[in-house]
Amino acid sequence: MISLIKIIEDTTVDGPGFRTAVYAAGCPNACPGCHNPRSWSIESGRLTPVADIFDVIRADEFADVTFSGGDPMFQPAGFAKLARMIKEQTHKNIWCYTGYTFERLLRNESQRALLEWIDVLVDGPYVEAQRDPDLLFRGSRNQRLIDVPASLRSGQVTLFHTEL
Repeated sequence: MISLIKIIEDTTVDGPGFRTAVYAAGCPNACPGCHNPRSWSIESGRLTPVADIFDVIRADEFADVTFSGGDPMFQPAGFAKLARMIKEQTHKNIWCYTGYTFERLLRNESQRALLEWIDVLVDGPYVEAQRDPDLLFRGSRNQRLIDVPASLRSGQVTLFHTEL
C-alpha cells in the first residue's frame, strides 16, 4: 500500500516527455516555499494498493513515470514494489523526486532498494534562496538530476543531462 495524494496522467513538467506522475503523501523535510505543502502529512493521502496504481500506469503505454510528492522515499517499500512492477512489466523509465540527497539514500537499506529501480533521481531539498525558474525539472540550484544506474555502477554521482 502507498499513501497516495493523486495521480496525474500525461504531465510534461515532471521529466521529459509525457509522464504519469504519482504523488505520494508524507514528507519530513517541510521545505519553506514547497509547491505542495499539503503533501507533508502522510494522512493527507489515501492508502492505495500498489496494483491499483500500477494499473493506471500500465494503461498509458506511451507515458513514462515520475514519483513525486510529498517524498516517495518516505514510503520506500511501497514505491520499490511499484517500481519493480513497472520495470519488470513495461518499457517505461522512472524519475523520482526526493528532498534527501543521493548520498544519504545510499545509507538507508530500504531507500537504496528503491534507488535500484530508478532511472533519474532529482535530489535535495527545495531551497527557496536558490530558486531558479530557468532550471529544467527542478526548482532550486542545489537540486541535481542524477543518472542513478550510472551512479550506482561507478560509486559516485553521475549527473543526468537531458537532451531538450
